[in-house]
Amino acid sequence: MSLQFPLSVVHNNNNNNNTLLHLFAGGCSGTVGAIVTCPLEVLKTRLQSSGLALRPVFQVQLGTLNGTGVIRPGSGTVTPPGLLQVLRSILEKEGPRSLFRGLGPNLVGVAPSRAIYFAAYKRSKEAFNGVFVPNSGVVHMSSAGFAAFVTNSLMNPVWMVKTRMQLERKVRGEKKTNALQCARYVYKTEGMRGFYRGLTASYAGISETMICFLIYETLKKRLNEARFTSPNSETEKGASDFLGLMMAAAFAKGCASCIAYPHEVIRTRLREEGSKYQYFFQTARLVAVEEGYAAFYRGLIPQLIRQIPNTAIVLSTYELIVHLMGDSSQ
Repeated sequence: MSLQFPLSVVHNNNNNNNTLLHLFAGGCSGTVGAIVTCPLEVLKTRLQSSGLALRPVFQVQLGTLNGTGVIRPGSGTVTPPGLLQVLRSILEKEGPRSLFRGLGPNLVGVAPSRAIYFAAYKRSKEAFNGVFVPNSGVVHMSSAGFAAFVTNSLMNPVWMVKTRMQLERKVRGEKKTNALQCARYVYKTEGMRGFYRGLTASYAGISETMICFLIYETLKKRLNEARFTSPNSETEKGASDFLGLMMAAAFAKGCASCIAYPHEVIRTRLREEGSKYQYFFQTARLVAVEEGYAAFYRGLIPQLIRQIPNTAIVLSTYELIVHLMGDSSQ
């Protein structure tokens, strides 16, 4: 007697297998990207912080009564340090290993966060396809927004610890705080609420994810159409197809980062220890008043240098794993 399973059971099993596949692919791709681009993330975080964003310029005023010069702050307030200055300072004072500060919690968090994100994106995309026009821009933006909301809500404590570790400045040879010690200190001084500092800025940053995936999915669709309409088209994806996906991901992330970058600066300020920054709009107002609107783009260059190849690596690795392990819905 042959066994027959209801179609609903088979469908559910396929859905579960697809979800596990996207969890695995997302986790692997995120881990690869985190290791390769960690030094750039440290530089970006340092540049975003208030500790490095403000460096007074001094001028000497002559002609006082006793004939001596008086050193006082010059006009124009500040000259912010550049990327190479920060890099040189870290290497000279803290050593090369400091460029990998926060890699531990990053590796602990990036695999599950990417796994959660891609799985949530996949499942929400299937749900939104039943509500809106299938595979439309609204579906891609809604799916990306929902996946980012879920991921940020669950993973914020890990990213909070990572940011604190990256902002820690200790000279070469001085013992540095590990992830567990940092987490314990945050809990002792700020309680559970301390682990959720910067969450509002992360929610604001969902717009970046939505823009990125809207552009990426649009370009991906165009690349697929071009592949099938080409006279030399093949059914199997080749190396050139994944190179095209990498370029699409890089372009999409570059555009999204430039548009939505200010939330990154606000989030870093909110996560600083013992800072005056308390809430999203209060922080935005303080940064604008004290440092000018240009301060909202502090660290954009290392962010682009890091995020563009990182996103290209993550998305192309994800697509490759999904393709190799056979999700027919891709």
